[in-house]
Amino acid sequence: MPELPEVETIARGVHERVRGDRIVQAWFGSHRQPFKTPPARQAKGLEGRAILAVHRAGKHIVCELGLAVSGLGAGGPDGAPQAQWIVHLGMTGRLLVTTPDGPIAPHTHARLSLASGRELRFVDPRRFGRLEFRDLRRSPGFSAAGADPLAVMAQAFAELFRGRRLAIKAALLNQKLLSGVGNIYADESLFRAGIRPHRRAGRLTRAELERLRLALREVLEHAIRLGGSSVSDYVDADGVRGFFQLEHRVYLRTGLPCRHCQTPIRRIVLAGRGTHYCPQCQR
Repeated sequence: MPELPEVETIARGVHERVRGDRIVQAWFGSHRQPFKTPPARQAKGLEGRAILAVHRAGKHIVCELGLAVSGLGAGGPDGAPQAQWIVHLGMTGRLLVTTPDGPIAPHTHARLSLASGRELRFVDPRRFGRLEFRDLRRSPGFSAAGADPLAVMAQAFAELFRGRRLAIKAALLNQKLLSGVGNIYADESLFRAGIRPHRRAGRLTRAELERLRLALREVLEHAIRLGGSSVSDYVDADGVRGFFQLEHRVYLRTGLPCRHCQTPIRRIVLAGRGTHYCPQCQR
């Protein structure tokens, strides 16, 4: 599943390419799984809208939309968004900016035709992704449930784990605590912080939690610079693979020597997820 760096990379790429454009026509496929909002209602709500901005919220991509008018870039009276199109990529989802004559991939569930002549397409072979339209005059805007790991400060980060009995790896994956962290970056940040994944979250010291917070931010920011990790189906808005998988120190390196101490990397199952760590470097 795409995690924070992959979603951030896609959101930035889409923003750069379609900001200020206008949705002329919206087409949706017949499979019902990807739709939190009925496709007919999505099409009606999207057509004519100006795309004001595209950004990430947790593991979701949020397209901020203006009024349904012919002028480009039209927000509300104060320039505020009037609606949102919310994309969750699920396990295998892709959000691509392409031309109308570009090959249509199998499992394409949405095609937004833009005034510029480009298309914004949502492709999802396994159909775990979700598409939602919100009219902000009638419902609140979307926001992630947990804290953003790129912005959370030391005190707030420590408070997230106070008294929690679950393993720190499981706590990092809890989207109600931190939004956007998944299996790859939990393993990688715990390695860099020198913390074993099965240690109880509430028993970590303040110093250990601060090491973890800084390691998590460093890993996420570095992964964003490299375009994310392509270990499965992930590609960016142009269909290009990321490169951070070449920098993984523990994730999917079971049995290989630790890049720091040469001890073989171990794999355990924790909270139902494959978990990778170095028994020497992590305590």
